[in-house]
Amino acid sequence: MRNFNKFKGWLLLRISNKKNIQFDLKKTSSVLMLRYDRIGDMVITTPVFREFKRAYPDIELNVLASKTNYEIIKNNPYVDKIYLNKTNILLDFFILLKLRRRNFDVCFEFDHSVVRHAIIRLRLINPKKVISVKKNGRYGINGNELKIYDFYTEKLEHSHFREIWLSILQPFNIVPLSNQYEIFYTEKQSLKAKDFISRFPKKFLIGINLEGAVKGKKISFNKFKEICTRLFKINREIIIIVISSPENEQRVKKNLSKMNLDCVIPAYTSKSILDASALISNLDLIITPDTSISHIASTFNIPVITIHENNIESYELFSPLSDWSRTIFSDSNNSLQGFSVDDLIDFAAEVLGDKCFEMKLLNRNNSNNVV
Repeated sequence: MRNFNKFKGWLLLRISNKKNIQFDLKKTSSVLMLRYDRIGDMVITTPVFREFKRAYPDIELNVLASKTNYEIIKNNPYVDKIYLNKTNILLDFFILLKLRRRNFDVCFEFDHSVVRHAIIRLRLINPKKVISVKKNGRYGINGNELKIYDFYTEKLEHSHFREIWLSILQPFNIVPLSNQYEIFYTEKQSLKAKDFISRFPKKFLIGINLEGAVKGKKISFNKFKEICTRLFKINREIIIIVISSPENEQRVKKNLSKMNLDCVIPAYTSKSILDASALISNLDLIITPDTSISHIASTFNIPVITIHENNIESYELFSPLSDWSRTIFSDSNNSLQGFSVDDLIDFAAEVLGDKCFEMKLLNRNNSNNVV
């Protein structure tokens, strides 16, 4: 295994070996940002798009996104063009050649460690300059040995990824004016969400999703039932809305029918993550084991309770950023096994007993009644 890793390191050094091209960043006319991973990563990166375009409105901003996360920026006014990555180099070969023909001046790559598929893609795209976060060593090589990268920005210690990724703009001398996330859903999606919640006037609306994209990040059905039952005992004026992906919708509905709790209902079918975002932006509290959902809640400053594996480093990088947020840690460093339902209920009781949220409910219900 050690020899194989040494071989991979040697191969990456060979692949990343490129000649230095003399190019002044001030003459940049087009950039490509590589963000072909998860939904939450794209949400956290939205301030980068806005702050770059604010500083350089005439530079074309392109994003290489994934089928999973491109919806987040589908309506983003700061992104000029989106290209779709298929996560497989062979399947992506033709799109990478297309990007190569675009002759981009600068590529931004957000990985903070040495990632093979990113290096291969960059080599095929062949921009004049590549900017990235300082790399952790891997395969026996140091990030500084990879000549494909022209500029490294520091990975700030004990910082959120939002700040780490915003710092990638430093070579362009951009000082961010705001670090707020942004998601743009349509008027139709907004009206659909408002119509749905209008069925529950004077109710406190709690959104819960049961599982994250990463294996092991899942609330079991038994714990979910306990959470719902105990929340209802605290406040009978609640409605618990279960948010799920389309592929899990039928399974969720089947489990909810077994619970036989009138206060627990499934959300309407979400055809895209923007449908879910529109709904989340109209709720009063989110409970989630999924960082993507917590980032969406943070975008709209919705109070959020997150359940996180026992990994403080990961939590620092991906923590929720709503003004009111609480996090419960499990006993395991790679799953949610052993998280405390008691702590979750205590945190929820804080919100349910907060007068300012009573005022928010009053304002929301009054606005719903305006003809």
